[in-house]
Amino acid sequence: MNLAVPEICVDRRRESGTVELLSSSSGVHAVKSPVRVLILETLQEGEVPFDEIMRRTGRAKSTVSVHLRDMVNEGIVNWRVDPEDARKKLFFTNAERIGALSMSGRISGELARYTGDYRERGGDPFAYYRLMFRTIRATLMQTGINLDPIFTTAGREVGRAILPIVEDEKTDVFLENVAEFWKQHGLGRIEIGSKEPREIFVYDCFECVDLPHIGRPACSFDTGVLTALFSGHVGREVVVVETHCYAAGDPYCRFVIECRGQPEKS
Repeated sequence: MNLAVPEICVDRRRESGTVELLSSSSGVHAVKSPVRVLILETLQEGEVPFDEIMRRTGRAKSTVSVHLRDMVNEGIVNWRVDPEDARKKLFFTNAERIGALSMSGRISGELARYTGDYRERGGDPFAYYRLMFRTIRATLMQTGINLDPIFTTAGREVGRAILPIVEDEKTDVFLENVAEFWKQHGLGRIEIGSKEPREIFVYDCFECVDLPHIGRPACSFDTGVLTALFSGHVGREVVVVETHCYAAGDPYCRFVIECRGQPEKS
């Protein structure tokens, strides 16, 4: 079974005025400095030497040193001596990204539409929960809060719970089971795309079909669910990237699955 796909490049242009929200053992941290954000993004990959941090950020040695020192003092970053060269330090982050706050990302005039359009449907037990989920998302967007990392983490937990229901040793059957689960629970209509890369198309997506157009993919919860499902199925970690989305103005949501690491299954 091979779900490997080519490396996917993601344009990560940062909005002016965006504040990154991080959590560590020392508390919740708000990071606004673009240099610090670049450093933290670099450290998300693991332990990184100082020279590599300078190269990735494109900043002077003194600038990077000051930011690293301050973030170490704040409990966001830590370091250890490089076991291969005692003169060097390897830096790593102690913090987990939980979201972002952006005034330019705010929306208006949407929340009333969600609650005003709701009508209880006797034959649809999921109508209320769809209303609840979408209203929470719209409320967060109204305030400029982006908690996609938290939704992705929650989606992974749900995906692990769903996996025993849809799992099958045959990939074709597994995919059919996933599509049927989406249909039965009113989550949308799934179509399976190509194998190279592995594509999942979702129409009438529960998570985003009624969200305002924000110019970017918004299905972070579904991304987490699919990550857990495919990771469990192939026996190794996968990365799921949403390339198209109703919230980006597309007529469907498209997810691409990329395998990482060595397979655990024979």
